[in-house]
Amino acid sequence: MVMIRLETGQIAYDPRGVVNAEPKLLARRLSSLDGLRVGVLDNTKWNGGKLLRKTVSLMESRYRFKALHSYKKESFSKNASPELLEQIAGENDAVLTAIGD
Repeated sequence: MVMIRLETGQIAYDPRGVVNAEPKLLARRLSSLDGLRVGVLDNTKWNGGKLLRKTVSLMESRYRFKALHSYKKESFSKNASPELLEQIAGENDAVLTAIGD
């Protein structure tokens, strides 16, 4: 939270805080998912799972995956464990995830 002193002398707090992050390059866009190993990471939120199931169904009607792997986070309120992220990265060429609130 950032403290701001107004011209009147009053103090206000900006709840947005400050984000310090290094810019990162985007991954190369894939031309197709045909023949790729695709991972699906469910964040365990009810609507996120529904969105992922529908999206995967549509994708399967359009692409022929080499493999389709499913993963679940421990909790939507926690980051995925480093071990899970390593597993996902090692087993897949592309990953789909979603937030559904």
